[in-house]
Order: sequence, then structure tokens, then C-alpha cells
Amino acid sequence: MNQILFYTQIAISIILIVLIAIQQRGTALGSAFGGGGEFYSSRRGIQKNLHYITIAVGALFLILGIVNLFL
Repeated sequence: MNQILFYTQIAISIILIVLIAIQQRGTALGSAFGGGGEFYSSRRGIQKNLHYITIAVGALFLILGIVNLFL
């Protein structure tokens, strides 16, 4: 059981890293040099779903870590 939990946590962590890496953040560094005058942009469509999936996977990773402590 510990081995399955361990490898599941590794897989979830890799998925979480990929989800965080593919999220877009607008112009990022370009806005520091005068580009993109928008202050706030709302998430829409796939970005919104990706945001919620990232939160869910992060919560799952946290839960697996806590379960791993007790087993």
C-alpha cells in the first residue's frame, strides 16, 4: 500500500507541475516595459477550467501527503 501511495503522489506531483507550467499569465514581463495596459483580466473558457483542475490536483496532492504521513 505504501508503494502505491508513493508512486501515486509522484505522478500527481508531475501532473501538478505540468498544469502550473501551461497556465498563461498574459504578457508577463512585457507589461513591465510598457506593454499591455490591463490591470486585471478574468479567466475564461479553458483557462478557467485549467485553473480549477490545478486547484483540485493540488488539493489531491496535499491529501495524499497527509495520508502518507499516517500510513
